[in-house]
Amino acid sequence: MSFYKIEEVAKECGLTKRTIRYYEEIGLLFPPERSDGGYRMYTDRHIEQLKKIISARDVLGFSLPELVEFIQMSDSVNSQRVEAKQTEDIQKKLEKVAELEETLEKQLRMIDLKLEKIKQFRLELVDLQERVEIAKTKYTAMMANQE
Repeated sequence: MSFYKIEEVAKECGLTKRTIRYYEEIGLLFPPERSDGGYRMYTDRHIEQLKKIISARDVLGFSLPELVEFIQMSDSVNSQRVEAKQTEDIQKKLEKVAELEETLEKQLRMIDLKLEKIKQFRLELVDLQERVEIAKTKYTAMMANQE
């Protein structure tokens, strides 16, 4: 297993060291192991997790509380998948799959809500653009009448 210093992780992910420590503090990033000297020792899993966080933040536009919830659900999905695979009892396996389905539905609802807000914002901008175009046409005609 490879270990990375916080500077290396920050550079790889395009974040500041302070942001990485903050994400760890609020529970977005699971705590890394520490060296004998007390330095954080990050792994490839940390980098993958940070990239997932960045993607959810930038692509989906999630706020920090939404990020925490979304990442916790992602972690639940992963553990539920493992539990379902490891369970031999068919009834328990079915229960685990049902839990997994419910968690995925929650994640999809979060994304759908964000998409709906984006769509509404876009419609407002399109409406404003149409009004600007009407005003532009009106003022262009007024200028032509003055000449």
